[in-house]
Amino acid sequence: MPQYPFAADRAAKPDYLRGKLLLAMPNMGDPRFERSVICLCEHSPEGAMGIIVNQPADHIAFPDLMEQLNIPTPETCAPVGIFTGGPVEPNRGFVLHSTDYLHETSLIISELVALSATVDILKALAAGEGPRHSLLALGYAGWGPGQLEAEIQDNAWLHTEIDTDLLFATEAALKWPLGMAKLGIDLSMLSPVAGHA
Repeated sequence: MPQYPFAADRAAKPDYLRGKLLLAMPNMGDPRFERSVICLCEHSPEGAMGIIVNQPADHIAFPDLMEQLNIPTPETCAPVGIFTGGPVEPNRGFVLHSTDYLHETSLIISELVALSATVDILKALAAGEGPRHSLLALGYAGWGPGQLEAEIQDNAWLHTEIDTDLLFATEAALKWPLGMAKLGIDLSMLSPVAGHA
């Protein structure tokens, strides 16, 4: 059984939006996704799965989480950002990271980004031996068959290529406006109404 939702369907159509960043439009009606930036990890006819990368989880810090999991963390451990990855399975952890670290169960999203969901990567991060760039997410965003496509058609999302600087090196509050700017979009000019020919 695949460790990640919909991973078994990748061979069916590998050129869906997997490996893209989704940017919520200003008219996003769901407050859980307002101004969100999502790294789309899987997308197939069976649905889609992604990690929100710009909503910090303010209720817990990395050392505290490692303590809860009984993973030793040295005092010199580099800070690892924890994010609210989405409303599905909020107690499950996922690490979005650079591909310089890969475990046999890692899901390769693009040439530069992978996703791991094992205790091994948490131990590596705590020991300072993990990937060069990473963020830890609790939960994920999920869509059923055709749901994401319908939301895009309804003008809820824009998408662009993954930008590792935006993912890993940009302050959370700046990821959405910078993502929009990357698309060449002037936020003041965006219409909340979808245009259909």
